[in-house]
Amino acid sequence: MSIAGFDSTATAEPALDRLTYHFLVAVDIEGFSRLSAAEQKRTQADLHGALEEAAGAAGLDRGGWLRQVGGDGELAILPSATDGLRLLVAYPRELAAAIARLNERRGRRLRIRLSMHHGPLSDGVFGAVGRAPIVVSRLVDAEVLREELRGNPELDLVLIVSGSLYADVVETEFGGLDPSDFRPVDIRAKGVTYPAYIRRGPL
Repeated sequence: MSIAGFDSTATAEPALDRLTYHFLVAVDIEGFSRLSAAEQKRTQADLHGALEEAAGAAGLDRGGWLRQVGGDGELAILPSATDGLRLLVAYPRELAAAIARLNERRGRRLRIRLSMHHGPLSDGVFGAVGRAPIVVSRLVDAEVLREELRGNPELDLVLIVSGSLYADVVETEFGGLDPSDFRPVDIRAKGVTYPAYIRRGPL
């Protein structure tokens, strides 16, 4: 797959070496492994619908996202021209609203962890290479974010952003962003520390 053009045609050789900058989003479902196969299938479908609905409401086109799906969520690489304010301000809010509406008719609540980062990527034979996908994956899987969701039973969604995304987007205060709405945390994984910020309370 080609990151720059989001070409879905697989090739035997990676593209020429180049770096492009992208926003990345990862989402993970709470307690997915404890569900039955039927519940997992329904939960996947419900999350997919909520993600599609939220992106449309936020003015984002998920059709242009390069997505790596897993059983309990997905990691998405967004086009280089993505509006960071739409992504960081509108998308989490619309996603929380979509999940809240969904949970009104669900027997078991859908609750998720959401992480965001931006950084350079390059094409590889098996997909994107670079530090950025690792960072966004480490953040969404962080124990401190799991604890945030467990400790706030009234929330359906908790959000964490990388330190660089906080500095480059949140601290602009554009779009009504307030840096004080985020608390700093250090994520330690596989011997590496990742500075990050968790969004406080409801979106």
